Amino acid sequence: MPDRGNDKLYLQPLGILRGCNAVEAVKAGHARWLAGGPLGFTIVKIIFRQPSVSGRIWTELMPVAELDTYVRKLPAFQQDSLLFQLNNICQKRSGFQGKRPLLQGIVNVTPDSFSDGGRYNQRALAASHARELIAEGADIIDIGGESTRPGAQKVSVEEELSRVIPVIESLPDISVPISIDTRHAKVMAAALKAGATIVNDVSALCHDAKSLAVVAASDCPVILMHAQNQPDNMQDDPRYDDVVLDVYDFLERRVEICLASGIDRGRIIIDPGIGFGKTVDHNSDLLANLSLFHGLGVPILLGVSRKSFIGHICGGEGADQRLAGSLSFAQTGYDQGVQILRVHDIKESRQAREAWASLAG
Repeated sequence: MPDRGNDKLYLQPLGILRGCNAVEAVKAGHARWLAGGPLGFTIVKIIFRQPSVSGRIWTELMPVAELDTYVRKLPAFQQDSLLFQLNNICQKRSGFQGKRPLLQGIVNVTPDSFSDGGRYNQRALAASHARELIAEGADIIDIGGESTRPGAQKVSVEEELSRVIPVIESLPDISVPISIDTRHAKVMAAALKAGATIVNDVSALCHDAKSLAVVAASDCPVILMHAQNQPDNMQDDPRYDDVVLDVYDFLERRVEICLASGIDRGRIIIDPGIGFGKTVDHNSDLLANLSLFHGLGVPILLGVSRKSFIGHICGGEGADQRLAGSLSFAQTGYDQGVQILRVHDIKESRQAREAWASLAG
């Protein structure tokens, strides 16, 4: 066995249970609650990564019941890291505690979004669509005025403002929060003033140097998404040493930067960015290992709805032909404890979620 005393350590909850099985296992000491429940986990994968050598990764599987004994054998800094991540994995997510993940309904006020570009590119149409999504069961409405699909071209901040602000101002009476999907600090600030209460940034507050200050000065939650490169070139041969750990490391750094900037951990949500600078294999690896991201101690948002990788795997040339695949990959997220699902098809997603939740205890 190689010396791993200087390796970075990651902790991934596995052996996930739900319903009465989870309750019984936790009571017996064979499981712990995942993000406060309703799912529990019985096994952890301990991942060691040698930072200075690409590809040097070792893993061990450990039953939860034996974890305390295992921890005492580690070097002090790895003990601290493991216990910190374990606490993050187990603790409740403030504002996201419940048996059912939240559904974030998508309203693209754009002419060129990959799924519905141009369909709601007017104030009245977009506002009406938002109200329809709420009636169908949306818990959050996500309004965006700049397409970030692969190959998308930039739009001016002024154009983006002219698209989204009138829509937000048309929805003063709705019963669910609005998230503003933008990379620009000026749009964030204007949207929050107009009535939005969540910032959703595909650049994880990297694109605009002023965005950290805007979010820090507000009380709003912020969604930090991973993306490699920019929308216009992010699918040009994306590469990673290890996509799951690289995305985790990026989001870990962004969380730390947010904390240092005065943004409380309870306001932070992370999104691994399925389809943003990733191949089909990268997306599959991330979806198979979503539970690792609970180690960051914040809610996880998953966006898979109608994305092109579904067509590559399952068929469905057009975005509107990928509903079944979208629902299937969404359940992968549910089964690993994600707290928010970003979707186009609220009615169908709500039905699938309710069916899943009925078995979660």
